Amino acid sequence: MEADIYFMQAALKWARRAAVAGEIPVGALWVGEGGEEKIGACNRKETRRDPTAHAEMEVLRRASRKMGRWRLQGTLYVTLEPCVMCAGALVSARIARLVYGAPDPKAGACGSLWNVVEDTRLCHRVEVTEGVMADASSQLLRQFFKQLRERKPEHQRHSVKSVVA
Repeated sequence: MEADIYFMQAALKWARRAAVAGEIPVGALWVGEGGEEKIGACNRKETRRDPTAHAEMEVLRRASRKMGRWRLQGTLYVTLEPCVMCAGALVSARIARLVYGAPDPKAGACGSLWNVVEDTRLCHRVEVTEGVMADASSQLLRQFFKQLRERKPEHQRHSVKSVVA
């Protein structure tokens, strides 16, 4: 559990980077099987103008390039429960273990709305540990969306909804 907290703190640093860049503050850290490789990333949807540039997708791309393979078998730490797209990518990348912070009751695909990563019909299943540093992850998201709502003109506020209840 100590290692999970340590690595989740690193993922939270990536999430803070996203917030500074005006991105939804989600960070991810991939740790290789032996713990020797560590690769982080954050959301970059706005920066890249790419709907697939979620923190999980960014870190999987980086790890695959660095490792020279698509089977990544290590552990992925992410501050928010992955969506359907990201959960599917974790299965495809053969991630052994997922550790996430805050649950996502509106789009979570690792236990909240769906459970893609543990679906027995798929070719691989991912071991899941949820709720590691959930309060810190949720607080960062709440703070970001609160500030976003305060900056938006009144007529645009209805389209901004918090990911975390």
